[in-house]
Amino acid sequence: MVRAHRPAPRRTPLRLVLAAGTAAVLSLTGAGTAGAAPVDPPAAPEARPGGWEAGGYVVTLAGDPLAELDTATPGRPLLRSAPAGVDVSGEAARQHRARLLEEQTSVAEVAGVVPTQSYTVALNGFAADLTAEQAAELAATDGVVSVVPDTRRQLHTTGTPDFLGLTGEDGAWEAVGGVEEAGAGVVVADLDTGVWPEHPSLAGQPLADAPDPDAPGTAHRTAGGEIRVEKSDGGVFTGRCETGEGWTADDCTTKIVGARAFAQGFLAAAGDAGLAEGEYFSARDSDGHGTHTTTTAAGLAGVSATIDGREYGEASGAAPAAAVAAYKVCWTSGDGDSGCQTSDLVAAIDAAVADNVDVINFSIGSGTPATTVNDPVELAFLSAASAGIFVAASAGNSGPGTSTLDHASPWITTVAASTAVPREGTVVLGDGSSFVGARLVQEPLPRTRAVLGSAVAAAGRTAADAQLCRPGSLDPARAAGRVVVCDRGVDARVDKSAEVARAGGVGVVLVNPTPNSTDPDAHVLPTVHLDTPAGDAVKAYVAARPAATVRFEPGNTTGTPTATPQAAGFSSRGPTLAAGGDVLKPDLAAPGVGIVAGTSPDASRDDLFAAQSGTSMSAPHVAGLAALLLGVHPDWSPMAVKSALMTTARDLVDADGEPAGDPFAGGAGLVDPTAALDPGLVYDSTPRDWVAFLEGTGVRTGTGVPAVAPSELNTPSIAVGALAGRRTVTRSVTAVTGGLYLATADVPGFDVEVSPSVLYVSEGQTVRFRVTFTREDAPLEEWATGSLEWRGAGTAVRSPLAVRPVAVIAPREVRAAHGDGTAAVEVVPGRTGDLDVTTAGLVAGRADTGQVRAGQTREHRVRVPEGTSLVRFDLLSRSPGADLDLYVSRVVRGNQREDAGASASPAGDERVDLVDPEPGTYVVEVDGYATAPGERTAAYEHTSFVVGGTGDLVVEPDPVPVRAGTATTVTARWGALDERRRYLGWIGWEGARQRTVVAVG
Repeated sequence: MVRAHRPAPRRTPLRLVLAAGTAAVLSLTGAGTAGAAPVDPPAAPEARPGGWEAGGYVVTLAGDPLAELDTATPGRPLLRSAPAGVDVSGEAARQHRARLLEEQTSVAEVAGVVPTQSYTVALNGFAADLTAEQAAELAATDGVVSVVPDTRRQLHTTGTPDFLGLTGEDGAWEAVGGVEEAGAGVVVADLDTGVWPEHPSLAGQPLADAPDPDAPGTAHRTAGGEIRVEKSDGGVFTGRCETGEGWTADDCTTKIVGARAFAQGFLAAAGDAGLAEGEYFSARDSDGHGTHTTTTAAGLAGVSATIDGREYGEASGAAPAAAVAAYKVCWTSGDGDSGCQTSDLVAAIDAAVADNVDVINFSIGSGTPATTVNDPVELAFLSAASAGIFVAASAGNSGPGTSTLDHASPWITTVAASTAVPREGTVVLGDGSSFVGARLVQEPLPRTRAVLGSAVAAAGRTAADAQLCRPGSLDPARAAGRVVVCDRGVDARVDKSAEVARAGGVGVVLVNPTPNSTDPDAHVLPTVHLDTPAGDAVKAYVAARPAATVRFEPGNTTGTPTATPQAAGFSSRGPTLAAGGDVLKPDLAAPGVGIVAGTSPDASRDDLFAAQSGTSMSAPHVAGLAALLLGVHPDWSPMAVKSALMTTARDLVDADGEPAGDPFAGGAGLVDPTAALDPGLVYDSTPRDWVAFLEGTGVRTGTGVPAVAPSELNTPSIAVGALAGRRTVTRSVTAVTGGLYLATADVPGFDVEVSPSVLYVSEGQTVRFRVTFTREDAPLEEWATGSLEWRGAGTAVRSPLAVRPVAVIAPREVRAAHGDGTAAVEVVPGRTGDLDVTTAGLVAGRADTGQVRAGQTREHRVRVPEGTSLVRFDLLSRSPGADLDLYVSRVVRGNQREDAGASASPAGDERVDLVDPEPGTYVVEVDGYATAPGERTAAYEHTSFVVGGTGDLVVEPDPVPVRAGTATTVTARWGALDERRRYLGWIGWEGARQRTVVAVG
């Protein structure tokens, strides 16, 4: 019997701009739900052999959407140079949109598909429900760039104006003319769960029916029902106030100038479950997340914040005078599933670009590390940035692990979370030792007996559940009147204090079992949240003493102040897995821990404010600050705004208060809005540069724009993912403030030379310079980080640097014909001297031929002995038009198998390589996904190459004399071969992990 296997994801070939994105779930990025029980994924659609599945998809087509169309030079993307925004109503725009829709309809009809949503502004494409066969057919259709599953994404939930320097006589608000001017004439779009329109932080005036000549920039309603805002850049925002459940036309005001809901994709995925009870089918927010992010970005200044009847000072958004537009894209279904569907997100971005917003906040992510910069959402944001829209996106809450970061695209400003004003409490043990942790409520708790949760487990519940204080896990007879020590994890943090309260407890010490953030939540009982070292000490004390006691004191009374700003433990880190590590992310950091901002009373026991943590909270700070800058500099591009925020940022610190020096945690550092108003120099780039960057990452855009190495994109940071000995990169800066600037640069283990190191620039002038990195003693294969700083004109312009030295940069594979006998291999070494090489092979492949019917599989067994260094399974279709797939498994026990690799594309040829494989018997399954039209079977040839020890492959010269950073060509040579067979071997380079495969025939 053939083993049932799980099909591998399809690899959609790239013809233009998009690649098939990872089928990940998008999530809201706030830590308010960090620690909550994971949401069960929706039922998987019907699986089909070969990896395609029936379900919803987003199909992207070739051709510029409206946001990227330069009507003066059709087909050439160009950054918006005028303030008018994207033309969506002019004759040229109507004609272009009609052509796009006609093309979409034609492509869909060929496959028998009916689009459910069409996109023409930020993306050229459509959403549709597809069968597995239709998905495969569309993926192979000329003009189709990608076919990507319509996946669910999640909110990133895990403001401190004084902490950021917005307030006061020397603050940024005063510098722009006061609070009433902070973001005036700018529209901030928030893609989230909607807003609570009655919130005092979003209060506005009723909309007039005509512009007010005495109040330019004030929103008014047109005769057609649209809302118009004359913006500070001279353009016009034209929004809609969509009525619906819980939302009337009067809920839009001079503050809330847009309210739109996008749920078509979500409802299709939810099926019969529909929307949850209490969810509003409108822009009204039942979750609270969208109200929190919106008010963080642009909430009114000086609004009294009350939580559970306690005052927490005044809340203010970063740009209190900015208008806001709510694009509700995230929902909760009747079965409790929640998230944001990709097709709805693209539709909302499409609408926001057409509406001509200035800033987009996107506190949403996939929940998995970014490995590409070209999924539909990222490319829709490329179009938004092309239209002059600044995009702030949350980095994700998967820290503190490395390479966990979301949103790696350079046209997006990716924001990490940092600590800000500490909201703390102190746990004092009976022996007098004290530990500071996060606490929202500042009230004392007298000396009280303490117990571990595991010691008071309810009957029938495990000690492990009780230590987590899971619902129903604690015994009231033993927990009553006690402070219970609970571990973080599985359930939401506030649910743990609720369980202790149910059991009659009077307080909670919440402990991180592994290092993470500590979060000041609104608990129902006095609660102090401790990180791992302090928590372990408390648990050890309580476990060792039956009569252990603790008390809580307001604030930090340990005598050691908590250092700020630190990178939040939950904040996702770089280096990014996208673009070979040649993009430095995150870009910068903003406060994201214990942020008090607005919420929906439906989600917070009737409160209008809540303390939440997460990169969901840090991103809207940056969105608001971008609005603040654009209000003063309406002619700045999104990348100029990003540069100003990055190059003026200040250091994050470690737990000892010393500069952290980790750009993979906090990017350029914590935003400094006052300094960003006058950044001295800015690094700018255009859509053409971004397309060249995409080409440099291997994406075939079809635009004719030449590729550039990703490290060469003119960003305010420099990253080189593989540096062999020496590397020079180029940057350019434009002077906001003219004058003399002097450069200094430092990366430990490298000599860093800036040329020229002195710039004399006049205002508006753009100059280029080079930065050369030469490795000295930096450890190979480890990242080294530092900074480049231009000082002058009363300011410092600082950029983070990150480089990873490698022993050799060499090709992954070289191919040669039988009669050649040699192949040239170019390598770039990381050091000077003699470079030793090793070789294996060449070995002849063993070829098997066969035929397979559609929907059936054929098996081949391959024995892989000890000492095998490389095995390749190569499948070649001998039936043009057939679609075959390849699955490889290893026999482990009896007839059981474990997956070893798979290759499943819409083509007929497939390949699986295994490096240093486990010895044993491997089963190769040739899957007949589809035969050629009119044929019952597909013929194929499968060849296996098992490369072990030495052979007749040699490299000349050996060793290779090399000079660090200088390309050297060596010759791979072999003897006579049987021209009827194909051969494989490899070359290894001293100190390098990567080998170069040599394929002959």
